[in-house]
Formats: sequence, structure tokens, C-alpha cells
Amino acid sequence: MTASHPLSRRRFVQGLAGGGALTALGGWRAALAAPAPAAAAELRGTEFHLEIGETPVNFTGAARIGTTVNGQLPAPRLRWREGDTVTLHVTNRLREQSSIHWHGILLPTEMDGVPGLSFPGIDPGQTYTYHFDVRQSGTYWYHSHSGFQEQTGLYGAIVIDPRRRDPIASDRDYTVLLSDWTDEDPMRLFNKLKIMPDYYNGIQPSIQSLRAEARDKGWSAALSERLMWEQMRMNPSDLADVSGATYTFLTNGVTPAGNWTGLFQPGERVRLRFINGSAMTYFDVRIPGLKMTVVAADGQDVRPVDVDEFRIGVAETYDVIVEPQDERAYTIFSQAMDRSGYARATLAPRAGMQAEVPALDRVQLLGMMDMGMAHDMDHGGHGSGAGQGGMVEVKHPYPTERGVSNSMLPDVVSTRLDDPGVGLRDNGRRVLTYADLRSMREPQDNRAPSREIELHLTGTMERYMWSFNGVKFSDAKPIVLRYGERVRFVLVNDTMMTHPIHLHGLWSDLESPDGAFQVRKHTISLNPAQRLSYRVSADARGNWAYHCHLLYHMEAGMFRAVVVE
Repeated sequence: MTASHPLSRRRFVQGLAGGGALTALGGWRAALAAPAPAAAAELRGTEFHLEIGETPVNFTGAARIGTTVNGQLPAPRLRWREGDTVTLHVTNRLREQSSIHWHGILLPTEMDGVPGLSFPGIDPGQTYTYHFDVRQSGTYWYHSHSGFQEQTGLYGAIVIDPRRRDPIASDRDYTVLLSDWTDEDPMRLFNKLKIMPDYYNGIQPSIQSLRAEARDKGWSAALSERLMWEQMRMNPSDLADVSGATYTFLTNGVTPAGNWTGLFQPGERVRLRFINGSAMTYFDVRIPGLKMTVVAADGQDVRPVDVDEFRIGVAETYDVIVEPQDERAYTIFSQAMDRSGYARATLAPRAGMQAEVPALDRVQLLGMMDMGMAHDMDHGGHGSGAGQGGMVEVKHPYPTERGVSNSMLPDVVSTRLDDPGVGLRDNGRRVLTYADLRSMREPQDNRAPSREIELHLTGTMERYMWSFNGVKFSDAKPIVLRYGERVRFVLVNDTMMTHPIHLHGLWSDLESPDGAFQVRKHTISLNPAQRLSYRVSADARGNWAYHCHLLYHMEAGMFRAVVVE
């Protein structure tokens, strides 16, 4: 927020009660007045007409232009049916090229929607027709893969109904699409990060925080730890590049003050389909007073697991079942990982009801384990998956490829599937971890891999460079897979940030520490100093994108092309 902004910091974080897309309500005049937004439409069927355009929006009291589909932000929810063939006519009304990527959807490479890699892109005034068979069911989403259009609003939910009866019974079914909005121009924001990467970091170490640490640990220990961080030129508060200093966090396109509400009757089973459609924000989600039963991850059914809270990485989806018994309101509370703000919504028996909004949790800074320090890596589990740790000594990280874009190398890395991540460790709540996720069925192709590809997530905050193996996309060669082969990908996070890694077009079958199949996903999130492996069946020819789904990390170079030939 700039100094001239008329809203208080608290109001800016919560947004306006009536903020949203305002095309049908009078354009700029309506944007300045900020009336209540219309609910995002749901489009059903097999043929769709989607128009990408610009729409006045107002989430904070400052009128801005959003990138919308059919005048809506978020874009309309698309409802498909497994086994159908869908046709989507996408017209670009922008003054620049655009695109739509169908995230997590299995389809021919030319339908994947990545300009310059799998198709040419959609030029201004042109229409591109996507046409493909729907071969799966579950919760997914779609977004632009052009520039920063995803940040400015071009994203929406996809719900695919199974061809046969859904094994997950529910009385109500709601999509909960989380996102982050900034009034700033995304290119200006990106340039700020390249010049001063901690520009939006409001929790950096200070004299005040040193005093607080001294009260907890004593002055000697606090000073020693502060000196260690300074000598390594690292920052234990590097939890998020972009924060609530510029972001207003949205639920289904509605600000916290707007309070999106889903209705229920006591005793009903309510299915909530959570989608993280943000550009840069990890959310920690809970509904105080309600247990959540996780029943699906990234569109795939999993063995039900009861939790109080879960972390959802950018581009991940989780389906949960809740069963409110009382005639009262419940807050859906989704706080940013760096605790700089939150998205908020409500479940209630009647419109207008609301529950108390929890206070943001205390910030938990990165520690020795996140740095890969050997003396702190031998602790037990952090969550329900005790025994799912698995410590692995780092070998030479770049046997065939090495670049300049990395600032640290951990002493050791570990699998730690039971680690919920910084901010959620030992918080007194039952927190979901990857150790809890187990697919209901094994993949049809569950062969042992014939070879292994190891990639390190690398970057330096000081220069805001992000990459695989220290080599940014513009300097990297494609990863080539042979059609029909089964490959193990090993990802090692050498950075102190958490990264969501997405492979287009192919499933990622996450392995347990002993190498057994655990859960199928399209986006794999890695904590700092974590090593995860997953199997991939190269069953779709073509060019596929492979990248960090933090938008500004991808733009800075953490991107590869995967070619199946």
C-alpha cells in the first residue's frame, strides 16, 4: 500500500465488502462506488464460449483493471462430465496475446495452452478452439499461461463429475477458490523483487525481534544465532516473496470483508473443493469448530483422513467433507503462510450469519532444519506420519549440469513427508501432511522406473534468480523422455523457500521414503531442504511445461520443457 492510499492497513487487508468485477454495473463509476459483486457463474455442458477481456474491478477502494473471462473474476466455474468430449472456443479481446491452460487435465499437447511450447498462443482478436476428451473426474482449475495475466484475474475452477456414481456422497457441494489480488501492476511488482527481493517482507529480523528472541533463549543464544544468519547472508523470515503488504486475499473472488457464504442445514455432509489459484501465496486452512475429512488431493480420491488444518500450495486442490451439526456459523479461515493476511469465508444455516474470525497465528521463522543443518535433522516426525522421515545425505548436486543461480547447498536433505512445514509444526492442531495422503487405487502403470532424473531447486533471493540446477529456462536444454518409459524424478530443494512444482500433461506418482507408491498428484510441494521422488509414465507425446507454480519464480527462470518423443 502506498502512503497516499486512503484506506487503513486493516481495511486494505480485509478489502471492501462489495469489491469485485463490475462490468455489468456501470464500469468505472460502479468500480468507484464498489457495489456487491455478482456470483461467478457455473457453465455446464460440452461446448463453451469463453471471452478473455478487461473489466473494471475494485477490491480495496482503488479502481483497477482485471483480466477476466466473460466479465468475471474469478472466471466462470466449468462443470464437465468424465467421458464427454468438450469444445471450448476462447476469444481474446485483450491488446496482447493470451492463453488458457487446463491445470491437471490430461489432454493432447496442442490443447495444453502454453504459448511458444505447446501452441502459438491466442493473438488479440483471435479465437482458439480447445477440443479434447475428458478422461478423469475431480477438482481442477484453469488459468492463463501468458505473462502475468494469472495475477490479474484470469483463473477459474473446473469440477468434473464422475461418469458413474460419485463414491464421495454429499448433500452440498461448494468450490472454495483462494487467490491473491494486488492493486499494483504485476510487472512493476516483479521489477521491485529483482531490485529489492525483500521489498514486501514485513517480518525481517530487527532489534525488537532480537529482544523477543533473547527473552525466549537468552542474549547469548539469540546473538549467536543472529550472527550465524548474518554470516551466511540468509534471512530466516524468507517465507514469502510477496505478502499482505500488497495482497488482498480472496475467497471465490470475495474479500474477507465481503465474506463469501455457503449455506447448509445442520447434519448435512458438505463437500468443499479447495483450489489454490493464487499467484504466490501458500494458505493454511482451517474451520474452527469443525473437523475436516480430506477425501481428494489434486482431483484424485484418497483414503479419508480427519484433520483440523491443511496447507495448500499454489495450484494444489483438496476436497474435504465437513458435517456441521449445530445451527451456527463457521469461519473458513485461510491464512497466508507468512501470516501477513488471510482469506475468509463462512458456512452458515442462513445468509448474513457470521462467526468470529481467528487471530493470525504467530509467525514461525525458518530454523536449522530448513537450512539442512545436519545437527538438527535427526528429530522425530512432526505430524501423524512419524517414521516417514528418511534422511538422505546430499551427493554432488549437479553431475551433468550446473549454473550460477544458487546461493546455498544444504548439508543434508530429508524426505520428511510427515513435516507440515514452517508455521504449522507443533501448533496443537492435527495438520495434514503428505504422509497422510494415500491414493484409493494404484496407477494402472505401476512399473519400477528404468532410470532416474535428479533436479535441484535453486535460487538466490539477493538477485531474485530462480532455476533448476542453477540454470534458468532460457539457458537450459529440454528434459527428453522416451514415449512409454517409466521415470523417477527426484527433486531436491536447495533453497530456503517452499516451492510447488507442476508437471504438465503427465501424472506425478509420489513415492514413500521406501520407494513405494503413495499418492498421485499434479503438483508437488517441497519444503526447504526436502528431497522428494515420484514416478512418471511418459504416456503422452509432445512438449510439456515443468515449472515452479509461484508465478514470479517461474518468470524468473524456474521452468523447463519436458519433451516426450
